[in-house]
Parts: sequence; structure tokens; C-alpha cells
Amino acid sequence: MLAFGSNLGDRAGTIRSAIDALPAHGVTVTAMSTLVESTAVKPGGKDETAPRYLNGVALAQTALPPHALLRAIQAIEAQFGRVREEHWGDRTLDIDIIAYGHLLLADPDLVLPHPRAAERDFVLGPWLEIDPDAVLPGAGPVAGLIGRATEFPGDGA
Repeated sequence: MLAFGSNLGDRAGTIRSAIDALPAHGVTVTAMSTLVESTAVKPGGKDETAPRYLNGVALAQTALPPHALLRAIQAIEAQFGRVREEHWGDRTLDIDIIAYGHLLLADPDLVLPHPRAAERDFVLGPWLEIDPDAVLPGAGPVAGLIGRATEFPGDGA
């Protein structure tokens, strides 16, 4: 499951174009949520003064192993002008791997499932929209997590 976010430029257009770019990287989208708007989250919490995000999630299939998928989505982010200068800074495009099947993984480059997915209703709500039976590995059914999310940052990226 992939999550998309953008708070700079043509937010919806960038997300749609990024989804269109996935097949060239060996990723097939099987379902895409509605895009929802959310307040920017910065290291200090929600930032009402920052441009608002559009967020959505996609169910996807790929034969790529997790680290190759990470490299593919980072290449797509770069293609759409993603600059990594400020931790949790404003961005043209952010793509996160939220879950990769039931895989649990923690290494310096990639943590699966995404370590803050259970805290973010802007991920959980769209996910539930396209998969009512969704389960976040290690956390439980998404339907039980939504509404308890804090949407505030924890440690890491």
C-alpha cells in the first residue's frame, strides 16, 4: 500500500501524474482512494500556516522487492521536483510505502509497515475507503485504528 501527499504546486495533478508513472517502474495500481486535504505536520506538530496537503493512498502490486520499490518511488518523487532539504518540509510529492503485504522490516533505509501510519487519519481514512478489511501489520484492522490517530510526528522520517 502506497500513500501519496503533496502541498506545493498542482497537488492533485502531481499525485495523478506520479500514479501514472508507477507502471514504468514495475508497479501496477489496483485501487486509488479519493484525495483528502489535511493540515501540514511538521516536527513540532500541526502547522496551520504551511500549505495544506492533498493525500491519498493506492493499493498496488509489484514484483519488486521492498528496497527496489523504495528506490523506484524515490525516483518518481525526484522526477516531480521533490527536494529533501528540510525534515518534514513542504514538498511537491511524497510517496511512502505504508505496508508491503504482511512484511515486518526495520533497517536504516526502510521500516515496514510505515512507523507512523497508525497515527495518521489522512492515511487510514483513504485506505479504509478502498479496502474496508485493511489490516496494518502489527497494529490491527484499520477500521479500529481510525479516529484514534494523532497525526502528530514521532521519531524518524
